[in-house]
Amino acid sequence: MKNKMNRRKFLGTAAASACFTIIPRHVLGGAGVVPPSDKITLAHIGTGTEGLREMTQLIAIPEIQIVSVCDPSKHAVGYRDWGKDSLLNQMRAALGKPGWGAGTEGIVPGGRDVARDFVETYYGTQRSGGTFKGCTSYADFRELLEQEKGVDAVKIMTPDHLHGVISIACMKRDKHVIMHKPLANRLEEARLVIDTAREKGVATHFMPWDANGSMDQVMAWINGGAIGTLREIHNWTNRPVWPQYTHLPTSTPPIPEGFDWDLWLGPEADRPYSPDYTHMVFRGWYDFGGGSMADMGHYSLWSVFHALELGSPTSVEPMLSHTCEFTDAIPSRVKNDFSFPTACTVRFKYPATAKTPAVDLVWYDGGMRPPTPPELEVDNKELPIEGMLFAGSKGKILAGFLVEAPRLIPERRMRKHPVAAAPGRQQGGTSPGMRQWIAAIRGGPQSPSSFLNAGPISEAVNLYSIALRTGKKLLYDSASRKITNLAEANKYLSREYRKGWEPQSI
Repeated sequence: MKNKMNRRKFLGTAAASACFTIIPRHVLGGAGVVPPSDKITLAHIGTGTEGLREMTQLIAIPEIQIVSVCDPSKHAVGYRDWGKDSLLNQMRAALGKPGWGAGTEGIVPGGRDVARDFVETYYGTQRSGGTFKGCTSYADFRELLEQEKGVDAVKIMTPDHLHGVISIACMKRDKHVIMHKPLANRLEEARLVIDTAREKGVATHFMPWDANGSMDQVMAWINGGAIGTLREIHNWTNRPVWPQYTHLPTSTPPIPEGFDWDLWLGPEADRPYSPDYTHMVFRGWYDFGGGSMADMGHYSLWSVFHALELGSPTSVEPMLSHTCEFTDAIPSRVKNDFSFPTACTVRFKYPATAKTPAVDLVWYDGGMRPPTPPELEVDNKELPIEGMLFAGSKGKILAGFLVEAPRLIPERRMRKHPVAAAPGRQQGGTSPGMRQWIAAIRGGPQSPSSFLNAGPISEAVNLYSIALRTGKKLLYDSASRKITNLAEANKYLSREYRKGWEPQSI
């Protein structure tokens, strides 16, 4: 009885109704390790390349035990990555086994079989016998939740369109959740994710927080009047680094063996399988992804939103590239409401608050960026490929994409404005966000990376998608969460769910 009470105290009261798994003591052993009965049992949903890459770090956290993996893809077929063997070598290094996966060189790892083998091999290295068989595997996360009721937490590393429905289903069952960006690729679904997290009181960790840069120096300059009144924020990225398709797929190749296409589609409408939808390219489709801003804007802008206390925009104005083709020798513009443009600029207008003036936020991707400021031309320099610019009535601050290394421009202005020592970025080890999430599971407060704090940034990235999809300037009413000047655009605030995939029924 005492041991059971200690475990309940350890895991906290945020989801006290959940049934916790007690891991057999033989799983891990040795001095200095977290006792198996005190570990947080975790199911890893999504085992593509990014899921596996992050699993190499997650699995080393002593407070966590991965007990189940889930993915619609069973085998390592059709995956793409930054290098043929870079992920394989990273997994080998994490295992300390240079020969692991021998014979798979040149095949990008992915799928639940690879994930389960990695998990069991890793935990096997912790045992005297060198082997371990204790990780279950599922194609369908719904089956996992039904069969693995004792799982304490889940990590969600799926394509964007599955984030919302999976996280809601998990939280409804009192599971603590870690999830990659975005919360959802529909505004109303993202709001439901936040509402569910608040209602259930589970501990949540939205992973982009760990990559956010510090706004301390920028805010010190702004509050000290170094650039006058802040007027504009510009943020630009080198994304996309995946194809932005100009036409829907027309070929109908067979579905790969071991890949459940229906499960991969999830809540989205049925359509023929195409490899041009899946794996590394899903983010370029409005149905499946959130575009470049959902991919990178969470990293660069969440801390900006937090520091400036930005709420909801009053308008969102897109400027985007388009594609033309000939039909019977007559040129015409391709109507495209299915794929993000190759390049765009989107301007958000935020109203003044009691603490901040009205400010414009401008996002750029696809090689677009602001004009070179005159203050930078004085130093005979150009804007970097990625970056952040804060423009005020009396000056400008230029920084890296993640607000790193901020400086006043031109450079001579820095002589009068000393720079405070920047907080060091953590290199390796368990991230601060993960530490705070673990503490929240144990009964501590929600961390800054909680879903509860991601409302404004989630609203922005989803309105970005709608503005690009319609190609129109949108006027937005935050109170009603409606677009007021283009009624037909409101259909993109939510999705039309396939039967059986509605959040309220899943």
